Amino acid sequence: MHALRRSLSRTEPQLLPGAWTQTDCVLISRTRYTKVRPYLCHIRFTSNFVQTSTIMNDAIRRIVVGISGASGVIYGFELLKALKRLDYETHLIMTEAARKNFLLETKVSIEEVESCAGVVHRNQDLAAAVSSGSFLTMGMAVIPCTIKTLSAVAHSYNENLIVRAADVTLKERRPLVLVVRETPLHQGHLELMLKAARNGATILPPLPAFYHGPQTIEDIIAQTIGKVLDCFHIPHRLFQRWGENR
Repeated sequence: MHALRRSLSRTEPQLLPGAWTQTDCVLISRTRYTKVRPYLCHIRFTSNFVQTSTIMNDAIRRIVVGISGASGVIYGFELLKALKRLDYETHLIMTEAARKNFLLETKVSIEEVESCAGVVHRNQDLAAAVSSGSFLTMGMAVIPCTIKTLSAVAHSYNENLIVRAADVTLKERRPLVLVVRETPLHQGHLELMLKAARNGATILPPLPAFYHGPQTIEDIIAQTIGKVLDCFHIPHRLFQRWGENR
């Protein structure tokens, strides 16, 4: 018991629910504890024990970004830019509809979008690295996420790489953030969100907040990007949080 207490005391300050921390973690149960190698550990508290899921060092800064064909592809572009600034490796998958929307909605070229990604995968390439759970990542964001993509993810209908990578993310118990961009929503849409959430996804519609005093469209977009980064426990200063001094 004393050894357990000493081990805990070295790591306890970083044992926060849902936090990512690189340290010597311990898996604690009612009957035993096991020292885990210094990998990146995801800490999750349950009623009986502290559970750690280890991810090796080469996956610490790797995130999959899917951009589907919903209105709001600028969100996906801004997330790629933010992750690049923060020195994260990104694996980009875009649907054909997303490519068309960049031409329709923005002045951003496809080449500019792809230049912000570390690796670009074809959506039809089901043999890509991100289609396997053995390829380690911190998780995935689909931003924006169409209802069609939401439906496929909710039902594990792995017809393309975006859906397959999302399904892999769920089965490996990694964070999956679906930035669903549709309104209004009928019962079928809401049931799909519920099903995806029950499978482990985070549903994060791009709903603007105004407590941080946005002055431009870019400020509104940045707040949503910040909320996505929060889901991966990535520190940032994209918007002013509630309670922070103005």
